[in-house]
Amino acid sequence: MDNRNSAGAGVYIGLGSNMGNAAEHVRQAILQLAEWPGISVVAQSGLYLSTPVDASGDDFVNAVVAIRTTFSPQELLVQLLHMENSFGRQRTYRNAPRVLDLDLLLYDGQEIKSDVLTIPHPRITERAFVLFPLLQIAPDIVIPGKGQAQQYLDDVSDQALARLEY
Repeated sequence: MDNRNSAGAGVYIGLGSNMGNAAEHVRQAILQLAEWPGISVVAQSGLYLSTPVDASGDDFVNAVVAIRTTFSPQELLVQLLHMENSFGRQRTYRNAPRVLDLDLLLYDGQEIKSDVLTIPHPRITERAFVLFPLLQIAPDIVIPGKGQAQQYLDDVSDQALARLEY
């Protein structure tokens, strides 16, 4: 089976930062993704400010992008980890503050569970900072194995989230 996504835009990446100029880190990461060979950004959400969930540090700036890519899900994960490292991400402890966090949320309706990659992202329906930007760019999106993303909005309504000027 060919796991590459060259036609549709069913691949979604969540971006977040809560260190330094977090908004600028997210903006720069989106620009770099758009210039990365094998990746085309086809839609991007606005920026959202959120309080950390199960994490420490300052508030996060988050966004979601839809892409087309020639990378398989596993290859894309490697590219995303490389970009995080290029921004100086340190994994000092679980859920530590981060200069850049890139999460592969969805990949063409696939469900993948391995030691290194789970798609859909395991907490996609539990995080306002993922659902709101995702629904901004894909209002009718269906999460494989879970259904319409819209149905989970009430579940995250208690999580603080504010839309920022881009």
